[in-house]
Amino acid sequence: MLIAIVVADFGTTVTHYASHKIGVLWRFHAVHHSVTRFYGLNGLMKHPLHQTLEMIAGVAPLLLAGISVPVASALSLAVAVQLLLQHSNADYRVGPLKYVLALNEGHRFHHLKWTGIGDVNFGLFTLVWDHLLRTYSYDPAREFSSADLGMAAKPDYPVAYLAQLAEPFTRHGACTVTSADDAANSADVVSAPSS
Repeated sequence: MLIAIVVADFGTTVTHYASHKIGVLWRFHAVHHSVTRFYGLNGLMKHPLHQTLEMIAGVAPLLLAGISVPVASALSLAVAVQLLLQHSNADYRVGPLKYVLALNEGHRFHHLKWTGIGDVNFGLFTLVWDHLLRTYSYDPAREFSSADLGMAAKPDYPVAYLAQLAEPFTRHGACTVTSADDAANSADVVSAPSS
């Protein structure tokens, strides 16, 4: 089970990272970043094509290695629980493990709405890959509100389910560059240090 979690964590994290760097992937991943409040079920709010891509990247190596049905079932449950914990609005602390485990205390930095600032803490289960990719960020003094979430470059992203499914296929499906005011404001709002 631990091997399955490490393999799934690596594949999903790398795909998640690529989804912030490659425009066509971002179009589909943007659905997940369109949320404007902390809520456990946000972890499950994904475009089905992007969810499929992340699942293939995280699970294909395990399928090729012959993962057993009981381990695959346990992994599916672990992913669902982890996504709920990672995106929840619950105030729980794990002490120094916050530097290793990809829970909500650190994942909130990933959902900051400003381009570049939210490109941190991509891990599904752990932050190990973020430390290696140099994308880990945490600022204990940072306070969050719903005003910090979403996408500054696309504040009017559709909220209806069918519109979100269609958005990646539209001409305007990608985010545009944020304005100079947004960029200046984002520099003032967060100074999340990397480690």
